[in-house]
Amino acid sequence: MFLKNISARWAQLASQCQVCQSWPAQPLCEACISRFAQPQPRCNTCALPLPAGLTQCGACLKNPPPLDACLAALPYAFPWSSLIARFKFRDDPALAHSFAALLHATPWVDPALEAASWVLPMPLSGQRLRERGYNQALLLARALQTHKTRADLLLRIKDTPAQHTLERAQRLHGQKDSFAVEPLLAQQIQGARLILLDDVMTTGATLHAAARVLRAAGAAHVSALVLARTELAN
Repeated sequence: MFLKNISARWAQLASQCQVCQSWPAQPLCEACISRFAQPQPRCNTCALPLPAGLTQCGACLKNPPPLDACLAALPYAFPWSSLIARFKFRDDPALAHSFAALLHATPWVDPALEAASWVLPMPLSGQRLRERGYNQALLLARALQTHKTRADLLLRIKDTPAQHTLERAQRLHGQKDSFAVEPLLAQQIQGARLILLDDVMTTGATLHAAARVLRAAGAAHVSALVLARTELAN
């Protein structure tokens, strides 16, 4: 069923497979999807892999995160890590549609999107946006759910170093006071069901900082949806 669903979404996107370089008339062939993109059990609130039958990890049970749910489509590993780097740093925004298809095919993602009031792509600082030229999370959100995407509600008000350059402790504490709700639109947050969308989740520090700001502004439900999750919260 997983392969059937994702193949149907890509039926009109003729392309060379981005993983094995074959020409299956799809951006990703069924063999690569079957090998590298099968769903796996994950913690409901941090999306770390879990043994079958479990729904929440010990860390989240001990210290519940400020997210009601967290969903991830892929492990941040071969071949996805290199494709995400292309999408994010090498000016290949067309991959957004292929990644959106993977997200749609992930269990529980479509029901979460249907229940959401808004999908909020994680914002970049002005400096990072100027350097990169586009916000990859915004492109992904628009490919995933155009009519619910809102890039004007959540603001990044502090520029922080790229997360992949920081140690765990720096990541966990470096996002404080990095986000704010647009004051002229704050009423649209109150009572809303929100999905924070990002490309990669490592420690969750960035998503948690944004979620706390949204909860303080009156959001009724805040979930996270990420394309890829690292296997360890390092």
